[in-house]
Amino acid sequence: MEVPLREPTFLILAALAAAPMHGYGLITEVARLSDGRISLRPGTLYGALDRLVDADLVHVDREEVVDGRLRRYYRLAGPGRDLLAAETERMRRNVEAATLRLGAAKTRPRLSGGLA
Repeated sequence: MEVPLREPTFLILAALAAAPMHGYGLITEVARLSDGRISLRPGTLYGALDRLVDADLVHVDREEVVDGRLRRYYRLAGPGRDLLAAETERMRRNVEAATLRLGAAKTRPRLSGGLA
């Protein structure tokens, strides 16, 4: 799996961290986690889930038939949880570094004059 993770992949793993979910549940949870910025289409989601299953980051938890249609639930596997934790820590460090720089920029006096 490519690191750093693309945002949709990160959010799929984050959604599965709480409990197993089926496709529609993942689509709505990813939208909620991203404040609506990421809107996964079913084809995109299931392609990503296939890649995550192939990489042993996500497992099929169970399947059930609802209204005549198969509903497959996915759960985060141990390596997926480890990758999510590592990626979360990497992003946390980046946010911390940027926050410190932004704070330093606020206290630094602005120079007036020509172009740099």
